[in-house]
Amino acid sequence: KAVGDEGSGEFEGYGSVFGVVDSYNEVVDKGAFSESLATHGMPKLLLQHSTRNVGGIWLEAREDEKGLWMKGKLNLDVQDAREMYSLMKMGAISGLSIGFRTIEELSNADTGITHLKRVRLYEVSIVTFPANEASTISAVKSAPDTVRDFEDFLREAGKSKGFNALLKHREGGDAALAQLALEGAVNQLRKLLPNGTQSS
Repeated sequence: KAVGDEGSGEFEGYGSVFGVVDSYNEVVDKGAFSESLATHGMPKLLLQHSTRNVGGIWLEAREDEKGLWMKGKLNLDVQDAREMYSLMKMGAISGLSIGFRTIEELSNADTGITHLKRVRLYEVSIVTFPANEASTISAVKSAPDTVRDFEDFLREAGKSKGFNALLKHREGGDAALAQLALEGAVNQLRKLLPNGTQSS
């Protein structure tokens, strides 16, 4: 299926698919994105979750029966975006992945699966390895809403969620902000060390 004109940089796919258990043992429920899209509008289009690597813009985003359907446009004047587009056209990269903050979730103690009921959607990235393997780019033409929001999100993740936050939100932005997430991870790991164990 072709999207846009030749060399337009346009593509479409699913940033998230409902009802699929991902690599973090989480499931996104239908309706999880509706409030965020209505309140905050379009997420950012990043490459590999890097806040320093904006690939273009998302043109459309909506929930359907399957999941979060997206239509995007890469800026082919940007080298990284142009290279990504070339890889997408040949099928070398086909994953999409979301960067978000959980607002409401429900965990099942029996299964260990967490259902994400409402999330604040910051960005949807083109990635090599999506956490949800069903979230893929379906068509390529083959020929946080502010920086401060995102900084607050990363600080919260680093200070309150530690290692789990680092795993779930692999944004590759400012080194100082990433350090906060690392510090949270280290503090959490220290709690797991036997008493008297020193780390270097």
